[in-house]
Amino acid sequence: MKPREILQIRSLTGGLAIGCALALALPALAGAPAAAPAADNTARVRAAFDAWREGRGSVFDLLHEDVEWTVAGGSPVSGVYCSRARFLEQAVAPITARLATPIVPTVEHVVAQDDAVVVVWSGEATTLDGGIYRNRYAWHLQLREGRIVRVVAFLDTWALAELMR
Repeated sequence: MKPREILQIRSLTGGLAIGCALALALPALAGAPAAAPAADNTARVRAAFDAWREGRGSVFDLLHEDVEWTVAGGSPVSGVYCSRARFLEQAVAPITARLATPIVPTVEHVVAQDDAVVVVWSGEATTLDGGIYRNRYAWHLQLREGRIVRVVAFLDTWALAELMR
């Protein structure tokens, strides 16, 4: 091989190496902005749960006025609520009316991807008759511009039905 041909091959392989490196890096770079909203949403939701635990607010403070909240299962409050006001009035109020103390949440896991945050948590409160209400939850939250716009809430419906009797 002539020196000129070797130089061309080296230039070609060097260019291929750079091209391959860029091709491998671009998907990671393209995914970087998507990680930022997930991290922001996670921080926002964790802060809301912390505030709730400390008695300074709740996750419900993040609800968009037109939130769609689905309570899964067959409990007395299971169903789909298509506004913040309707959800608080028809689902939250009947539960809190049976409690002497607010539910205190303990977050167990938080997983986020894109605009979704899933929180697995347990809650405990004292009932009006002095008993203890305990439940475990998994909430799938969808956020837009820092507000919760859609939720599917899974919980122990037996425990909730017992509270609501």
